[in-house]
Amino acid sequence: MQTNFSAAQLADPEIAVADKILRSCVHCGFCTATCPTFVTVGDEDDSPRGRIYLIKDMLETGAPASTPVAFHLDRCLSCLACMTTCPSGVDYMHLIDHARVVVETTYRRPLHDRLLRAVLATILPYPDRLRLALRGAAIGGIAAGLIGGSSVMSQRLRAMFKLAPGRLPPAGATERPGVFPAIGERRARVALLAGCAQQVLDPGIHDATIRLLTRMGIEVVVAKGAGCCGALTHHLGKHAAALDFARANVAAWTRELDTTGLDAIVTDTSGCGTVLKDYGFLLRETPLAAEAARIAALAVDITELLARFDYQPSRTMERPIVIAYHAACSLQHGQRITDAPKSLLRRAGFTVVEPRDPHLCCGSAGTYNLLQPEIADQLRQRKLDTIMPLKPHAIAGGNIGCLTQLGGAGLPTIHTVALLDWMAGGPRPAALPSDAAIEATRPVAAAFTDEESTWT
Repeated sequence: MQTNFSAAQLADPEIAVADKILRSCVHCGFCTATCPTFVTVGDEDDSPRGRIYLIKDMLETGAPASTPVAFHLDRCLSCLACMTTCPSGVDYMHLIDHARVVVETTYRRPLHDRLLRAVLATILPYPDRLRLALRGAAIGGIAAGLIGGSSVMSQRLRAMFKLAPGRLPPAGATERPGVFPAIGERRARVALLAGCAQQVLDPGIHDATIRLLTRMGIEVVVAKGAGCCGALTHHLGKHAAALDFARANVAAWTRELDTTGLDAIVTDTSGCGTVLKDYGFLLRETPLAAEAARIAALAVDITELLARFDYQPSRTMERPIVIAYHAACSLQHGQRITDAPKSLLRRAGFTVVEPRDPHLCCGSAGTYNLLQPEIADQLRQRKLDTIMPLKPHAIAGGNIGCLTQLGGAGLPTIHTVALLDWMAGGPRPAALPSDAAIEATRPVAAAFTDEESTWT
């Protein structure tokens, strides 16, 4: 793609990166076939190729973002399926991230939109604030049924109340900084990202990660000063806030590196992992550039770490349990991790099945299901429609957002690490159906083979 930036514009490091990305696009259109919004809506401006044209025009002219530009860029999930498909290697992730910052700083949104985004950025990244906000979830659930109308605001309010849990679990092990010693001889020492929303919505995921790793001889530290990864504010276009979160984490983990040492920085939330691995780019123009690059190089998803240290189950599967594996976009597209979670689940003894079109997003995408509930609901239903015919006992995945989005459809959603922890000596996941319920579906479960476990 030809670009026409001036020399003065190219002196801006962000524009220089955007120019390189834009020039790599050859308009082939392969991205349209795998873009969830284009597949759902059918509008070229809601495809990666269409958005690239919109971004190019906005950046070249230097004009404030227009309403149409903001509208179509807001509808991008940042699922990055287009990057997996693109034969030219277009770095769409960094292009859309920069474009969102431009929209956020140059476009004046309607008041209700500004307020909602401000609330999300002020509450979600902070566990104490989020927990306080969710204490009224039961009342909110009742109120959701009283909100009528088809306006954007009405849809967003219903989505917020619908996704809010009716009951919050007690605080987990990562609520405060601490060290969890390895059991037996120590094989490694890692930092675990406690993050934000997950430790409020399902702290048991972190608990399972810590139990499993310490039994494998891996010491786990939750570093003082580390918090939200910055993904939530980053994808809202709030660049300064995202950088603040990234700097705090880099500083916290650098202290650990320079004192006791770290072999890896592990996350069990794939949406966070994609951003952690990008810290080197995010902070490249700051005094922490070298430290950020070092931290990014150490970042791993929990399934990468388990594969590296040769996870082995200690229990034997007593009856076939069918698990539908949902590949989170941030894991399969953002981090290009596709085989490790499924291989580990099979090694643990589960029968793993995959839905048709596993590359398509479920509609969660951070705060997307709150800001774009209509499209998010369509994507959720599409995903469930491909999972239900497989008749699994549960849905497994590696991202809390996806598990929340796909919940409430009659199938339990369980984090992959909770299942792996159980089969390696940990407690049985509470959401998993009882032995009697699993036994009742044994003929169905026994009918699957590895060759039949994926839609074609």
